[in-house]
Amino acid sequence: MRVAVVGAGVSGLTATKCCLDEGLEPTCFERSQDIGGLWRYTEQIEAGRPSLYPSVISNTSKEMSAFSDFPYPEDFPVFLPNARLLDYLRRYAERFGLRKHIKFETTVVSIQKRPDFATTGQWDVVTEVDGKKTSHVFNAVMVCSGNFYEPSLPLHCFPGIERFQGQYFHSRQYKHPDVFQGKRVLVVGMGNSGVDIAVEASRVATKVTICTREGAWVLSRVFDHGYPWDMVFNTRLMSLIRNNLPRPLSWGLINYKVNQRFKHENYGLQPEERRLVREPVISDDLPSYILTGRITIKPSVKEFKDNTVVFYNCPEEEPIDIVVFCTGYDVSFPFLEEALVKVENKHASLYEYVFPTCLQWPTLAILGLIRPLGAIMPVTEMQARWVTRVFKGLCQLPPQSVMEKEVYEKSKNQVQWFGLSFDEVLKTDCLVYMDKLASFIGVKPSMMELLCRDPQLALTVFFGPCTPYQYRLKGPGRWKGARQAILTQWDRTLKPTRTRVPTGISSPFPSLLMVVGFLLLMAALLLCFQ
Repeated sequence: MRVAVVGAGVSGLTATKCCLDEGLEPTCFERSQDIGGLWRYTEQIEAGRPSLYPSVISNTSKEMSAFSDFPYPEDFPVFLPNARLLDYLRRYAERFGLRKHIKFETTVVSIQKRPDFATTGQWDVVTEVDGKKTSHVFNAVMVCSGNFYEPSLPLHCFPGIERFQGQYFHSRQYKHPDVFQGKRVLVVGMGNSGVDIAVEASRVATKVTICTREGAWVLSRVFDHGYPWDMVFNTRLMSLIRNNLPRPLSWGLINYKVNQRFKHENYGLQPEERRLVREPVISDDLPSYILTGRITIKPSVKEFKDNTVVFYNCPEEEPIDIVVFCTGYDVSFPFLEEALVKVENKHASLYEYVFPTCLQWPTLAILGLIRPLGAIMPVTEMQARWVTRVFKGLCQLPPQSVMEKEVYEKSKNQVQWFGLSFDEVLKTDCLVYMDKLASFIGVKPSMMELLCRDPQLALTVFFGPCTPYQYRLKGPGRWKGARQAILTQWDRTLKPTRTRVPTGISSPFPSLLMVVGFLLLMAALLLCFQ
């Protein structure tokens, strides 16, 4: 079975590897000259490719961001600069022999159903190399082109911008802070890129202001007791609590937790709708930069004037020299027929954020069009593992009417984030989504089975961080190194930071807590089977 994979970034690499695991024949088309996608930095901005600035560091820790059968080297830092993450992707490609399946500098021009699609499910894929177009026939297609290359710049939402005499640009164009030297800078939007750019600009600019309509929760990479935020937040125990407590109590706990480091209201950051989980911003610097006056937080822009800006609820005009619009990206698939993947308000109508619901044959899949509250790499890998088994007929999709109903129910939520709303993340969260896909292919870990067979592993799986290796303990794609990878995950986390003193206990959980945890685990299992 021949499978076309579009893009050789994070999703494309794992899609190619999963095809090989299932005995399929992948051909990966990459329009640039190398792998890496978003994580391959170039000084020039290339059309059709994501663009990042050289100081970008991953917001998720290495253990939570690893592919499930390929841990990071223990000497890699806990949070990775973009160059180290690219190094990891290159090692992954080398380890599993992926490069020979990739056609570089090859642009996918169009993907269309063949005339006999109703009986074969096949696709015509047209590619272009040096101006020459070639048509191919594939049994299935995995779209892994990402969604960070078409900037969303809604200038019509900013009255007066046409007469503003200063400079403005989208965050995609940002590379170095030199452009802000001695300037008064306004950053519009408060996502991760916006905060990163504001922090860098504040070191050289005269003044930096961030304007935000809704505010945001700000988390530090360094969380409870100095451990990585996602290794503390994304555990099976925490997920059980978040998803089973009454919603008001769950909201209250989240509000309490995110305000422990600092009270967001005092910094002008408190989200307007406290009951909804807004996109968390990962920043180690923002609170201190607000305290020291380097950055000021303002409400959204009411109007631009020649050299000033007026904010809502702020009558005075503020002088501005440069505006950086950190307003996100549009979701588009220019090589696909519009009817195949309907995109409205950055929300794609896809079953489980992967499969279009309008096809007679499930031979087209979109990977990575999701922003979980956690690492994207294990999620796209799980999607790829599921998709390849659907292609082979080993996993079945529900009837079309069932899929359409589920997509409709999810799309009703108005607070959307690349197909997965934050409200929905809290309700089902990343771990639940991964577990659901894992159950489709038979790799979801069974806590009861683990507790009977391997109590030490069961406790680590339930109370420790939900690292991707958990999904290699059983079923298709089982990896014999999974157990050891789970039990040594804290060793790899602490190794690069314990450079002065000998390494001691590898787990953050003391033995007493483990005993109490064992009792809680038993209680949780009993509740599940009642």
